[in-house]
Amino acid sequence: MWQRKFSESFRKIFNSKINYSNCRFLGREFMEQTLQTGTTTVGITVKDAVIMATERRVTMDHFIMHKNGKKLHQIDTHAAMTIAGLVGDAQVLVRYMSAELEIYRLQRRVNMPIEAAATLLSNILNQSKFYPYMVQILIGGYDRSPHIFSVDAAGGSVEDIYASTGSGSPFVYGVLENGFRRDMPVDEGVELVIRAISAAKQRDSASGGMIDVAVIDKNGYRQIPEDEVADRIKKYKLQL
Repeated sequence: MWQRKFSESFRKIFNSKINYSNCRFLGREFMEQTLQTGTTTVGITVKDAVIMATERRVTMDHFIMHKNGKKLHQIDTHAAMTIAGLVGDAQVLVRYMSAELEIYRLQRRVNMPIEAAATLLSNILNQSKFYPYMVQILIGGYDRSPHIFSVDAAGGSVEDIYASTGSGSPFVYGVLENGFRRDMPVDEGVELVIRAISAAKQRDSASGGMIDVAVIDKNGYRQIPEDEVADRIKKYKLQL
């Protein structure tokens, strides 16, 4: 699917006057088309913590390739990433970031600040913007306070109090706009992200399966066990 779009984009370039402006415009157009498909991820900042969540369905166009894909990754003791987009591109970025943050921690005996980690990822992506990684990334964690950053395929990095990526993100934002509070406790935040991902799964065919949820606070990264998430889904009377 994405290969055909890639070929169509370059055919447009060669049928018109070739210049960097055309290449940049068509490359961005291709990225936007590609990133509209597949996945729902979310990250929110609550009182003294960050909560990040994803579903597990992996798709190729309209075909479900995998029902238990890993889209939530711990990259440091107090940091995590969610991934959306092309699987290979996303996974290599997870490996890059995990290695860079570990080297930083071992050399300096302190964790890399979350803003610095988001800037590092932004620089990696921007350096290859004419041959881009087809991804949408959330990077979040806790240093002196909780942070969540959304990073696009061209390297744009934006910090917010909550963010969502993937084809299910419009449904997530609808839930967050109605239910989010800056000072909400962790337990309510976990409920909110589960409800948000569940809403996306009901209407977005590229999102589905179990929900992965992690909490990051001053004590570090903690992924909520699958059976606890399942109990919460049953408690909230949501569909799995």
